[in-house]
Amino acid sequence: MEQNTKQSPPPALFNRDSLRRLEAAHASEPLMLRAATAAALLVETLRAGRPEAVLALAGPGNNGGDALTMATLLRRQGVAVTTVFIGEGDALPADASAAYQQFINEGWRLLPDIPADIRWSLIVDGLFGIGLARPLSGREAQLVKTANRLAAEQGCPLLALDCPSGLDADTGFCRGDTIRATHTLSFIAAKPGFYTADGADHCGQVLLDDLGVDAEKNTDIPADGHLLDRSVFASCLRPRKCNTHKGTYGSVGIVGGAHSMMGAALLSGRAALKMGAGRVFLGLLDPQAPGADFGHPELMLKKPEGVFDTELSALACGPGLGRSDRAGELLERAIASAVPLVLDADALNILAFDDGDLQQRLRQRAEPVLLTPHPAEAARLLDLQTVDIQKSRIHMAQELAHRYNAWVVLKGCGSVVCNPEGKWWINTTGNPGLAGPGTGDVLTGILTALLGQGWQPEAALQAAVHLHGQAADDLVEEGLGPVGLTAGELIHAARVRFNRWIAGKP
Repeated sequence: MEQNTKQSPPPALFNRDSLRRLEAAHASEPLMLRAATAAALLVETLRAGRPEAVLALAGPGNNGGDALTMATLLRRQGVAVTTVFIGEGDALPADASAAYQQFINEGWRLLPDIPADIRWSLIVDGLFGIGLARPLSGREAQLVKTANRLAAEQGCPLLALDCPSGLDADTGFCRGDTIRATHTLSFIAAKPGFYTADGADHCGQVLLDDLGVDAEKNTDIPADGHLLDRSVFASCLRPRKCNTHKGTYGSVGIVGGAHSMMGAALLSGRAALKMGAGRVFLGLLDPQAPGADFGHPELMLKKPEGVFDTELSALACGPGLGRSDRAGELLERAIASAVPLVLDADALNILAFDDGDLQQRLRQRAEPVLLTPHPAEAARLLDLQTVDIQKSRIHMAQELAHRYNAWVVLKGCGSVVCNPEGKWWINTTGNPGLAGPGTGDVLTGILTALLGQGWQPEAALQAAVHLHGQAADDLVEEGLGPVGLTAGELIHAARVRFNRWIAGKP
């Protein structure tokens, strides 16, 4: 299994402040020229020989300077470039001002607006970079709308330089009109906002040119976070020994399944079973619950109290739990248990509306706690609105981890995994097929099974989240999604992918 333990570390992510410090540390180097050169090369690749002109949009800052220098380089090569500029030549930052003067001195013309009735081979967005901290308005917003419309109507690439204009590079939140790029060329380092919230819909394919700045080796300016990939937990992907038995692989309990919601607990239990847990006990609240899951008779169905009386190696509480008084009592017993604990769904909702006693006991648990909220559940846990969570997903995941002394995954587009110390990762697997009923219950089952087999909480959460998304991606590759992808299908796909990882197969 050597090939699983020597992978490169996941790409580092740097926020706005860290990037500014990196830029300052390399201020003596020709970063704008390097950025423009990289952009010009990519433009030629993306145009793929199309004869139509390139449209370049240049804004009032250094991002505009990148676009102007790129346009100058392309024109020198004989490429027809129409350049729209919305700044003031005498109010530009130093580097952008030099780019502006070079463009003018070479006799090129700047336009105030996009010409009508022209077909473009490619559109370049150099309006605003990572420094924008307000919604676009007026002429700026109109240019963005027009660029998006033209790219869609004409089927041409739309390349964003460093960051799509209007997108918050730290959070991935769009405050208003935002460029919807097909490609984003990120300079110096990758930005967290490209991979979460609205970022995935507005960045397209993200490409990186570090401009000669090896950000990850700069010990004075450490990365703020990382993308989540298999290298993070690869050392845990070990083949099973021959001389083992079911007890080797743990006993997990899952408590939930109130009336009309048994399916949630069954999905979790089946996922735990197929992720290798030695024994899986389901504690179902529904008084009419069957004594066996005839689809998967390997599962052991009990009353919830029977699960708590069983010797377990990991416990999950929440799938289909409901919010009854009895559900609250079962959550109290779960928190009092002496095994790693996963809380999901209604367990999180009960916790959110608790008067504080349960929350305090949760924080003081000796064994690990793992929380798996979606944005609405996270909002309840932090007494906020869902939009507040989505505006700052990384910070909110950190706040949850700190407040509850827990490992947290804030689910959604670009799920954010965070440990109690605030270290975070953004997951890049998954697709819209996961926006359906029961997929979170499957994640809970996968996670609980890994914990039950002795995985440490951080690696278990990282692996479960990444595997859950990869299983959905595999189903899409097979033509089984994203439209109509079901939670039950995820379970088999996750098992196949997990075994491939262990076997070291690509």
